[in-house]
Amino acid sequence: MSILELKRAGVLARVKVGEITLRQASVLMRVSYRHAKRLWRRFRRRGPAGLQHGNAGRRSNRQTPAAVRRRVLALVRREFGGDATHARFGPTLAAEHLAEEYGLAVHHETLRRWMRAAGLWSPVRNAPPHRKRRVRKAHFGELVQVDGSFEHWLEDRGPRACLMHLIDDATGRCVLRFEPQETIWGAVRVLRAWIAAYGIPHALYTDWKNVYVRKPTEGELASGVPGHTQFGRMCATLGIRVIAASSPQAKGRVERGHGTHQDRLIKKLRRQRIADYDAANAFVTADYTADHNDRFARPPAAPEDFHTAVPGALDLNHVFRLETSRTVYNDWVVRHDNRLLQLDRQGRFYPPARSTVRVCEYEDGHLEVWYRGARVPWTDVTGSAPRAVPRPRGVTPPAPPPRAARPIPAPTHPWRQRYDRLHDGVSPGERIPGRPGAWLIAPAASADPAQPVRGLLGGHAAQPK
Repeated sequence: MSILELKRAGVLARVKVGEITLRQASVLMRVSYRHAKRLWRRFRRRGPAGLQHGNAGRRSNRQTPAAVRRRVLALVRREFGGDATHARFGPTLAAEHLAEEYGLAVHHETLRRWMRAAGLWSPVRNAPPHRKRRVRKAHFGELVQVDGSFEHWLEDRGPRACLMHLIDDATGRCVLRFEPQETIWGAVRVLRAWIAAYGIPHALYTDWKNVYVRKPTEGELASGVPGHTQFGRMCATLGIRVIAASSPQAKGRVERGHGTHQDRLIKKLRRQRIADYDAANAFVTADYTADHNDRFARPPAAPEDFHTAVPGALDLNHVFRLETSRTVYNDWVVRHDNRLLQLDRQGRFYPPARSTVRVCEYEDGHLEVWYRGARVPWTDVTGSAPRAVPRPRGVTPPAPPPRAARPIPAPTHPWRQRYDRLHDGVSPGERIPGRPGAWLIAPAASADPAQPVRGLLGGHAAQPK
Protein backbone atom coordinates (compact mmCIF):
# COMPACT_ATOMS: atom_id res chain seq x y z
CA MET A 1 0.00 0.00 0.00
CA SER A 2 1.05 3.55 -0.63
CA ILE A 3 1.49 6.21 2.04
CA LEU A 4 -1.71 7.89 0.91
CA GLU A 5 -3.68 4.66 1.28
CA LEU A 6 -2.19 4.02 4.72
CA LYS A 7 -3.18 7.53 5.86
CA ARG A 8 -6.74 6.98 4.61
CA ALA A 9 -6.92 3.69 6.50
CA GLY A 10 -5.90 5.49 9.72
CA VAL A 11 -8.55 8.19 9.22
CA LEU A 12 -11.32 5.67 8.51
CA ALA A 13 -10.27 3.65 11.57
CA ARG A 14 -10.99 6.74 13.67
CA VAL A 15 -14.41 6.99 12.00
CA LYS A 16 -15.05 3.36 12.89
CA VAL A 17 -14.37 3.92 16.61
CA GLY A 18 -16.46 7.10 16.58
CA GLU A 19 -13.70 9.72 17.13
CA ILE A 20 -14.66 11.74 14.06
CA THR A 21 -17.55 11.80 11.62
CA LEU A 22 -17.33 10.73 7.99
CA ARG A 23 -17.71 14.33 6.82
CA GLN A 24 -14.74 15.35 9.00
CA ALA A 25 -12.85 12.36 7.61
CA SER A 26 -13.46 13.61 4.04
CA VAL A 27 -11.79 16.89 5.00
CA LEU A 28 -8.78 15.08 6.49
CA MET A 29 -8.50 12.81 3.44
CA ARG A 30 -8.98 15.84 1.10
CA VAL A 31 -11.69 14.10 -0.93
CA SER A 32 -15.34 14.89 -1.52
CA TYR A 33 -17.99 13.57 0.87
CA ARG A 34 -19.37 11.36 -1.90
CA HIS A 35 -15.99 9.72 -2.49
CA ALA A 36 -15.48 9.40 1.25
CA LYS A 37 -18.63 7.29 1.44
CA ARG A 38 -17.23 5.00 -1.26
CA LEU A 39 -13.98 4.58 0.64
CA TRP A 40 -15.88 3.99 3.90
CA ARG A 41 -17.96 1.28 2.23
CA ARG A 42 -14.87 -0.51 0.92
CA PHE A 43 -13.15 -0.17 4.28
CA ARG A 44 -16.07 -1.78 6.14
CA ARG A 45 -16.21 -4.74 3.71
CA ARG A 46 -12.49 -5.59 3.29
CA GLY A 47 -10.68 -3.53 5.86
CA PRO A 48 -7.49 -1.60 4.95
CA ALA A 49 -6.90 -3.88 1.93
CA GLY A 50 -10.06 -2.53 0.34
CA LEU A 51 -8.47 0.91 0.02
CA GLN A 52 -5.64 -0.37 -2.18
CA HIS A 53 -5.84 0.45 -5.89
CA GLY A 54 -7.30 -2.34 -7.99
CA ASN A 55 -4.39 -2.40 -10.45
CA ALA A 56 -1.79 -2.91 -7.72
CA GLY A 57 0.19 -6.08 -8.40
CA ARG A 58 -1.47 -6.66 -11.76
CA ARG A 59 0.28 -6.80 -15.15
CA SER A 60 -0.14 -3.62 -17.19
CA ASN A 61 -2.21 -3.86 -20.32
CA ARG A 62 0.43 -1.78 -22.15
CA GLN A 63 3.36 -3.94 -21.07
CA THR A 64 5.82 -4.95 -23.83
CA PRO A 65 5.81 -8.70 -24.44
CA ALA A 66 8.58 -10.59 -22.70
CA ALA A 67 9.87 -12.00 -26.02
CA VAL A 68 10.39 -8.50 -27.41
CA ARG A 69 12.17 -7.43 -24.25
CA ARG A 70 14.52 -10.44 -24.41
CA ARG A 71 15.30 -9.73 -28.09
CA VAL A 72 16.02 -6.06 -27.43
CA LEU A 73 18.35 -6.81 -24.52
CA ALA A 74 20.17 -9.45 -26.57
CA LEU A 75 20.76 -6.93 -29.38
CA VAL A 76 21.92 -4.32 -26.93
CA ARG A 77 24.29 -6.76 -25.29
CA ARG A 78 25.72 -7.95 -28.63
CA GLU A 79 25.75 -4.79 -30.76
CA PHE A 80 25.80 -1.82 -28.43
CA GLY A 81 27.54 -3.12 -25.31
CA GLY A 82 31.19 -3.14 -24.29
CA ASP A 83 33.52 -3.68 -21.40
CA ALA A 84 34.70 -0.06 -21.28
CA THR A 85 32.30 2.64 -20.17
CA HIS A 86 33.14 4.92 -23.11
CA ALA A 87 32.46 2.09 -25.64
CA ARG A 88 28.89 1.31 -24.49
CA PHE A 89 25.89 2.95 -26.10
CA GLY A 90 23.62 4.96 -23.88
CA PRO A 91 19.88 4.18 -23.75
CA THR A 92 18.93 7.12 -25.96
CA LEU A 93 21.47 6.33 -28.69
CA ALA A 94 20.74 2.59 -28.47
CA ALA A 95 16.99 3.25 -28.86
CA GLU A 96 17.69 5.30 -32.01
CA HIS A 97 19.78 2.53 -33.59
CA LEU A 98 17.26 -0.15 -32.65
CA ALA A 99 14.56 1.76 -34.50
CA GLU A 100 16.76 2.56 -37.54
CA GLU A 101 18.49 -0.82 -38.00
CA TYR A 102 16.06 -3.36 -36.59
CA GLY A 103 12.69 -1.64 -36.66
CA LEU A 104 12.19 -2.05 -32.90
CA ALA A 105 10.54 1.08 -31.48
CA VAL A 106 11.33 1.23 -27.77
CA HIS A 107 11.10 4.39 -25.71
CA HIS A 108 14.50 5.40 -24.40
CA GLU A 109 13.28 5.60 -20.78
CA THR A 110 11.84 2.09 -21.04
CA LEU A 111 15.12 0.87 -22.52
CA ARG A 112 17.01 2.63 -19.72
CA ARG A 113 15.04 0.69 -17.07
CA TRP A 114 15.57 -2.59 -18.94
CA MET A 115 19.29 -2.01 -19.33
CA ARG A 116 19.78 -1.02 -15.69
CA ALA A 117 17.85 -4.09 -14.53
CA ALA A 118 20.01 -6.31 -16.77
CA GLY A 119 23.24 -4.65 -15.66
CA LEU A 120 23.99 -3.22 -19.11
CA TRP A 121 23.95 0.44 -18.10
CA SER A 122 24.99 2.50 -15.11
CA PRO A 123 24.81 6.28 -14.92
CA VAL A 124 28.29 7.79 -15.22
CA ARG A 125 28.53 11.52 -14.56
CA ASN A 126 31.44 13.74 -15.49
CA ALA A 127 31.55 15.25 -12.05
CA PRO A 128 34.69 17.03 -10.85
CA PRO A 129 36.97 14.92 -8.68
CA HIS A 130 36.34 15.00 -4.99
CA ARG A 131 38.71 17.33 -3.21
CA LYS A 132 39.66 17.10 0.40
CA ARG A 133 41.79 19.28 2.60
CA ARG A 134 45.46 18.46 2.29
CA VAL A 135 47.21 17.45 5.49
CA ARG A 136 50.07 19.67 6.64
CA LYS A 137 53.57 18.50 5.92
CA ALA A 138 55.20 16.86 8.89
CA HIS A 139 58.63 18.56 8.85
CA PHE A 140 59.70 22.17 9.16
CA GLY A 141 61.14 23.30 5.82
CA GLU A 142 59.67 20.39 3.86
CA LEU A 143 57.34 22.71 1.89
CA VAL A 144 57.33 26.52 1.88
CA GLN A 145 54.49 28.32 0.11
CA VAL A 146 55.26 31.60 -1.66
CA ASP A 147 52.94 34.20 -3.15
CA GLY A 148 52.54 37.95 -3.55
CA SER A 149 49.64 40.09 -2.34
CA PHE A 150 48.94 43.48 -3.99
CA GLU A 151 47.24 45.96 -1.71
CA HIS A 152 47.31 49.61 -0.60
CA TRP A 153 49.33 48.66 2.46
CA LEU A 154 50.06 52.28 3.39
CA GLU A 155 46.51 53.36 2.49
CA ASP A 156 46.65 56.96 1.27
CA ARG A 157 50.18 57.51 2.68
CA GLY A 158 51.95 55.69 -0.14
CA PRO A 159 51.51 53.84 -3.42
CA ARG A 160 50.19 50.33 -3.93
CA ALA A 161 52.78 47.58 -3.43
CA CYS A 162 53.19 43.81 -3.29
CA LEU A 163 53.80 41.93 -0.05
CA MET A 164 56.02 38.92 -0.82
CA HIS A 165 54.91 36.22 1.59
CA LEU A 166 56.71 32.95 2.44
CA ILE A 167 55.03 30.61 4.91
CA ASP A 168 56.07 27.15 6.08
CA ASP A 169 53.40 24.52 5.52
CA ALA A 170 54.17 22.49 8.63
CA THR A 171 54.52 25.26 11.23
CA GLY A 172 52.96 28.40 9.73
CA ARG A 173 56.12 30.46 10.24
CA CYS A 174 56.37 33.28 7.73
CA VAL A 175 58.79 35.80 6.26
CA LEU A 176 57.43 39.02 4.72
CA ARG A 177 58.88 41.74 2.53
CA PHE A 178 57.38 44.64 0.59
CA GLU A 179 58.29 44.94 -3.10
CA PRO A 180 57.03 47.26 -5.85
CA GLN A 181 56.06 44.26 -8.03
CA GLU A 182 56.12 40.47 -7.91
CA THR A 183 59.32 40.18 -9.95
CA ILE A 184 62.30 37.85 -10.01
CA TRP A 185 64.38 40.10 -7.79
CA GLY A 186 61.47 40.50 -5.37
CA ALA A 187 61.18 36.73 -5.05
CA VAL A 188 64.98 36.46 -4.70
CA ARG A 189 65.15 38.97 -1.87
CA VAL A 190 62.44 37.32 0.21
CA LEU A 191 63.94 33.85 -0.43
CA ARG A 192 67.38 35.07 0.67
CA ALA A 193 65.77 36.44 3.84
CA TRP A 194 64.26 32.98 4.51
CA ILE A 195 67.61 31.25 3.87
CA ALA A 196 69.38 33.68 6.18
CA ALA A 197 66.84 32.96 8.94
CA TYR A 198 66.27 29.20 8.63
CA GLY A 199 68.36 27.68 5.82
CA ILE A 200 67.63 26.27 2.37
CA PRO A 201 64.10 24.76 2.23
CA HIS A 202 63.35 21.43 0.60
CA ALA A 203 60.61 22.66 -1.81
CA LEU A 204 58.71 25.80 -2.78
CA TYR A 205 54.98 25.79 -3.57
CA THR A 206 54.18 28.54 -6.09
CA ASP A 207 51.54 29.42 -8.64
CA TRP A 208 51.90 29.40 -12.43
CA LYS A 209 53.34 32.89 -12.78
CA ASN A 210 56.16 33.04 -15.31
CA VAL A 211 58.38 34.38 -12.54
CA TYR A 212 58.48 30.93 -10.95
CA VAL A 213 57.67 28.28 -13.57
CA ARG A 214 56.96 27.99 -17.27
CA LYS A 215 56.10 25.24 -19.71
CA PRO A 216 59.06 23.75 -21.61
CA THR A 217 59.47 24.54 -25.30
CA GLU A 218 59.32 21.92 -28.05
CA GLY A 219 63.11 21.86 -28.27
CA GLU A 220 63.42 21.32 -24.52
CA LEU A 221 60.86 18.51 -24.63
CA ALA A 222 62.73 16.83 -27.50
CA SER A 223 66.11 17.09 -25.76
CA GLY A 224 64.80 16.28 -22.28
CA VAL A 225 66.09 19.55 -20.83
CA PRO A 226 63.83 20.98 -18.09
CA GLY A 227 62.34 24.37 -18.86
CA HIS A 228 63.46 26.64 -16.02
CA THR A 229 62.82 30.31 -15.50
CA GLN A 230 65.64 32.40 -14.09
CA PHE A 231 64.20 31.93 -10.59
CA GLY A 232 63.71 28.22 -11.22
CA ARG A 233 67.34 27.87 -12.31
CA MET A 234 68.48 29.58 -9.10
CA CYS A 235 66.37 27.21 -7.01
CA ALA A 236 67.65 24.20 -8.96
CA THR A 237 71.23 25.28 -8.21
CA LEU A 238 70.41 25.25 -4.49
CA GLY A 239 68.53 21.94 -4.77
CA ILE A 240 65.13 23.51 -4.10
CA ARG A 241 62.23 21.83 -5.87
CA VAL A 242 59.65 24.24 -7.31
CA ILE A 243 56.07 22.87 -7.34
CA ALA A 244 53.34 24.80 -9.18
CA ALA A 245 49.83 24.75 -7.71
CA SER A 246 46.93 24.34 -10.12
CA SER A 247 44.45 26.38 -8.08
CA PRO A 248 44.45 29.02 -5.33
CA GLN A 249 42.81 26.50 -3.00
CA ALA A 250 45.84 24.22 -3.31
CA LYS A 251 48.03 26.81 -1.61
CA GLY A 252 45.29 27.96 0.72
CA ARG A 253 47.64 28.47 3.65
CA VAL A 254 49.42 31.41 2.06
CA GLU A 255 46.15 32.72 0.62
CA ARG A 256 44.52 32.76 4.06
CA GLY A 257 47.66 34.41 5.40
CA HIS A 258 47.12 37.25 2.94
CA GLY A 259 43.74 37.94 4.52
CA THR A 260 45.26 38.02 7.99
CA HIS A 261 48.01 40.47 7.01
CA GLN A 262 45.64 42.66 5.01
CA ASP A 263 43.70 43.17 8.21
CA ARG A 264 46.33 43.28 10.94
CA LEU A 265 49.39 44.65 9.15
CA ILE A 266 47.62 47.61 7.52
CA LYS A 267 46.30 48.74 10.89
CA LYS A 268 49.67 48.33 12.60
CA LEU A 269 51.39 50.37 9.87
CA ARG A 270 48.76 53.05 10.37
CA ARG A 271 49.42 53.09 14.14
CA GLN A 272 53.16 53.40 13.49
CA ARG A 273 52.53 56.29 11.04
CA ILE A 274 54.80 54.64 8.46
CA ALA A 275 54.65 56.39 5.07
CA ASP A 276 57.33 54.62 2.98
CA TYR A 277 58.09 50.99 2.25
CA ASP A 278 61.69 51.07 3.46
CA ALA A 279 60.45 51.88 6.94
CA ALA A 280 57.66 49.32 6.50
CA ASN A 281 60.22 46.60 5.69
CA ALA A 282 62.24 47.54 8.74
CA PHE A 283 59.14 47.36 10.95
CA VAL A 284 58.04 44.03 9.48
CA THR A 285 61.48 42.48 9.93
CA ALA A 286 62.13 43.77 13.44
CA ASP A 287 58.72 43.61 15.11
CA TYR A 288 55.74 42.35 13.16
CA THR A 289 57.01 39.01 11.82
CA ALA A 290 58.46 37.85 15.13
CA ASP A 291 55.27 38.72 17.01
CA HIS A 292 53.11 37.07 14.32
CA ASN A 293 55.14 33.85 14.42
CA ASP A 294 55.04 33.72 18.22
CA ARG A 295 51.26 34.04 18.20
CA PHE A 296 50.22 31.87 15.25
CA ALA A 297 53.04 29.38 14.53
CA ARG A 298 52.61 25.80 15.71
CA PRO A 299 55.11 22.98 16.33
CA PRO A 300 55.59 20.53 13.44
CA ALA A 301 54.30 16.97 13.58
CA ALA A 302 57.85 15.59 13.26
CA PRO A 303 60.85 17.09 15.07
CA GLU A 304 63.33 16.72 12.16
CA ASP A 305 64.21 19.95 10.33
CA PHE A 306 64.29 19.62 6.53
CA HIS A 307 66.29 22.82 6.00
CA THR A 308 69.88 22.45 4.80
CA ALA A 309 72.73 24.81 5.56
CA VAL A 310 74.35 26.89 2.82
CA PRO A 311 77.68 25.26 1.80
CA GLY A 312 80.66 27.28 2.95
CA ALA A 313 82.26 27.35 -0.50
CA LEU A 314 79.06 28.58 -2.17
CA ASP A 315 78.68 32.28 -2.83
CA LEU A 316 74.95 33.11 -2.95
CA ASN A 317 75.71 36.12 -5.12
CA HIS A 318 76.84 33.71 -7.85
CA VAL A 319 73.59 31.77 -7.47
CA PHE A 320 71.09 34.63 -7.40
CA ARG A 321 71.96 36.25 -10.71
CA LEU A 322 70.40 36.41 -14.17
CA GLU A 323 72.27 34.28 -16.70
CA THR A 324 71.82 34.64 -20.45
CA SER A 325 73.64 32.80 -23.25
CA ARG A 326 75.07 35.02 -25.98
CA THR A 327 77.11 34.42 -29.14
CA VAL A 328 80.44 36.18 -29.68
CA TYR A 329 80.57 38.16 -32.93
CA ASN A 330 83.50 37.96 -35.34
CA ASP A 331 84.86 41.20 -33.88
CA TRP A 332 84.69 39.74 -30.32
CA VAL A 333 81.69 41.83 -29.36
CA VAL A 334 78.75 40.48 -27.34
CA ARG A 335 75.37 42.17 -27.56
CA HIS A 336 73.29 42.13 -24.38
CA ASP A 337 70.25 44.26 -23.60
CA ASN A 338 71.09 46.73 -26.40
CA ARG A 339 74.63 47.10 -25.07
CA LEU A 340 77.81 46.18 -26.91
CA LEU A 341 80.42 44.45 -24.74
CA GLN A 342 83.91 44.29 -26.28
CA LEU A 343 85.77 41.29 -24.86
CA ASP A 344 89.35 41.97 -23.80
CA ARG A 345 91.98 39.39 -24.60
CA GLN A 346 93.83 38.32 -21.48
CA GLY A 347 95.21 34.86 -20.87
CA ARG A 348 94.36 31.62 -22.61
CA PHE A 349 90.64 31.65 -21.79
CA TYR A 350 89.84 34.07 -24.55
CA PRO A 351 86.56 32.92 -26.19
CA PRO A 352 86.84 32.42 -29.95
CA ALA A 353 84.47 34.04 -32.42
CA ARG A 354 81.01 32.41 -32.78
CA SER A 355 81.39 30.71 -29.40
CA THR A 356 78.79 30.93 -26.63
CA VAL A 357 79.36 32.86 -23.42
CA ARG A 358 77.20 33.54 -20.36
CA VAL A 359 76.32 37.11 -19.50
CA CYS A 360 75.49 37.34 -15.79
CA GLU A 361 73.54 40.27 -14.38
CA TYR A 362 73.57 40.77 -10.60
CA GLU A 363 71.03 42.40 -8.35
CA ASP A 364 72.99 45.67 -8.17
CA GLY A 365 73.01 45.86 -11.99
CA HIS A 366 76.64 45.10 -12.84
CA LEU A 367 77.46 42.57 -15.57
CA GLU A 368 79.98 39.76 -15.86
CA VAL A 369 80.89 37.61 -18.88
CA TRP A 370 81.87 33.99 -18.22
CA TYR A 371 83.39 31.47 -20.62
CA ARG A 372 84.10 27.89 -19.54
CA GLY A 373 84.12 28.76 -15.86
CA ALA A 374 86.42 31.77 -16.23
CA ARG A 375 85.52 35.42 -16.07
CA VAL A 376 86.26 37.39 -19.22
CA PRO A 377 87.02 41.13 -18.93
CA TRP A 378 85.11 43.42 -21.22
CA THR A 379 84.67 47.06 -22.17
CA ASP A 380 81.39 48.77 -22.93
CA VAL A 381 81.63 50.16 -26.48
CA THR A 382 77.97 50.98 -26.90
CA GLY A 383 78.56 54.73 -27.25
CA SER A 384 81.80 54.58 -29.27
CA ALA A 385 80.10 54.92 -32.65
CA PRO A 386 79.19 58.53 -33.54
CA ARG A 387 75.53 59.28 -33.31
CA ALA A 388 73.52 62.12 -34.69
CA VAL A 389 72.85 64.78 -32.08
CA PRO A 390 69.09 64.97 -31.56
CA ARG A 391 67.63 68.29 -32.61
CA PRO A 392 65.71 70.08 -29.84
CA ARG A 393 62.00 70.27 -30.36
CA GLY A 394 60.75 73.56 -31.81
CA VAL A 395 64.12 74.51 -33.33
CA THR A 396 64.14 74.85 -37.11
CA PRO A 397 67.30 73.44 -38.71
CA PRO A 398 69.39 75.93 -40.75
CA ALA A 399 68.80 76.01 -44.48
CA PRO A 400 71.50 74.33 -46.61
CA PRO A 401 73.74 76.66 -48.67
CA PRO A 402 72.53 77.34 -52.22
CA ARG A 403 74.01 75.07 -54.87
CA ALA A 404 76.04 76.61 -57.68
CA ALA A 405 74.26 76.92 -61.02
CA ARG A 406 75.18 74.15 -63.40
CA PRO A 407 76.77 75.45 -66.63
CA ILE A 408 74.67 74.96 -69.76
CA PRO A 409 76.60 73.92 -72.88
CA ALA A 410 76.41 76.22 -75.91
CA PRO A 411 74.38 75.15 -78.97
CA THR A 412 77.62 74.51 -80.92
CA HIS A 413 79.07 72.32 -78.16
CA PRO A 414 79.87 68.77 -79.29
CA TRP A 415 77.57 67.42 -76.59
CA ARG A 416 74.67 69.06 -78.43
CA GLN A 417 75.70 67.75 -81.89
CA ARG A 418 74.52 64.58 -83.53
CA TYR A 419 77.25 62.02 -83.97
CA ASP A 420 76.69 61.49 -87.70
CA ARG A 421 76.97 65.26 -88.34
CA LEU A 422 79.77 65.92 -85.92
CA HIS A 423 82.53 65.56 -88.60
CA ASP A 424 80.81 67.13 -91.58
CA GLY A 425 83.36 69.08 -93.70
CA VAL A 426 86.38 67.72 -91.81
CA SER A 427 89.02 65.80 -93.68
CA PRO A 428 90.69 62.77 -92.10
CA GLY A 429 93.67 63.77 -90.03
CA GLU A 430 92.36 67.33 -89.36
CA ARG A 431 91.31 68.83 -86.09
CA ILE A 432 87.65 68.46 -84.98
CA PRO A 433 86.04 71.88 -84.42
CA GLY A 434 85.02 72.57 -80.87
CA ARG A 435 87.23 69.75 -79.47
CA PRO A 436 90.74 70.98 -78.71
CA GLY A 437 93.36 68.31 -79.19
CA ALA A 438 90.92 65.90 -80.93
CA TRP A 439 91.73 64.54 -84.41
CA LEU A 440 89.71 62.44 -86.81
CA ILE A 441 90.52 58.75 -86.36
CA ALA A 442 90.72 57.65 -90.01
CA PRO A 443 93.79 58.80 -92.04
CA ALA A 444 93.51 60.70 -95.30
CA ALA A 445 92.86 58.62 -98.41
CA SER A 446 96.00 59.99 -100.19
CA ALA A 447 98.32 59.27 -97.30
CA ASP A 448 101.28 56.96 -97.68
CA PRO A 449 100.22 53.41 -96.77
CA ALA A 450 103.55 52.83 -95.12
CA GLN A 451 103.04 55.81 -92.83
CA PRO A 452 101.65 54.64 -89.42
CA VAL A 453 98.18 55.76 -88.47
CA ARG A 454 97.97 58.10 -85.55
CA GLY A 455 94.53 57.54 -83.96
CA LEU A 456 92.61 58.55 -80.83
CA LEU A 457 93.66 57.33 -77.39
CA GLY A 458 90.84 57.54 -74.82
CA GLY A 459 88.95 59.94 -77.05
CA HIS A 460 91.95 62.30 -77.57
CA ALA A 461 94.29 62.04 -80.51
CA ALA A 462 98.02 62.38 -80.21
CA GLN A 463 99.48 65.64 -81.55
CA PRO A 464 101.18 65.24 -84.99
CA LYS A 465 104.89 65.66 -85.11
